[in-house]
Amino acid sequence: MNFKWLLLLAFSLLVAPPFVRAGAPQQKDYLSALEADKIRDAETVNERIKLFLIFAEDRLKKFQYELEHPSSNRHGDMLNSLLNAYVGCVDDAADLIQLGIEKQENIRQGIDLMTSRTKEFLAVLGKLPTEGPERELYKDNLDDAIEGTRDAMNDAEKAKKKVAPPPVRRKN
Repeated sequence: MNFKWLLLLAFSLLVAPPFVRAGAPQQKDYLSALEADKIRDAETVNERIKLFLIFAEDRLKKFQYELEHPSSNRHGDMLNSLLNAYVGCVDDAADLIQLGIEKQENIRQGIDLMTSRTKEFLAVLGKLPTEGPERELYKDNLDDAIEGTRDAMNDAEKAKKKVAPPPVRRKN
């Protein structure tokens, strides 16, 4: 085979986009198959937001547990993975709020939940150890988690102003 053709073939394989089946929903790597099914099966945006916030809380609780009961192997990887999964869930919930606003859906319940839960999450994140050698294992991801949670909370506060007020029922 000619060297030019071989080089061209190698280059085209590097540059070509990966094959993805059309219409196949992409599963988030931080969700279990059961969790992804729950998100997919949720009928409203409010339900999806609630699920993502439940999953975020779960990751945060697991993170706290790992800090108190360190595993003997790959402890740092576990801590960072849990923080990244937490942030992914919060980000996805925030993205759903933006999507709901764009589609002019009634997401007032999801926005209120996001506002209250992110405040709780920030309180938990703020109480995590700030000293010690173990802190260095997850410091950058913790900083990202705090920043991402603050951003989600601020976005939810702004979204409250963008969402139309609930309808007023008149008494006859």
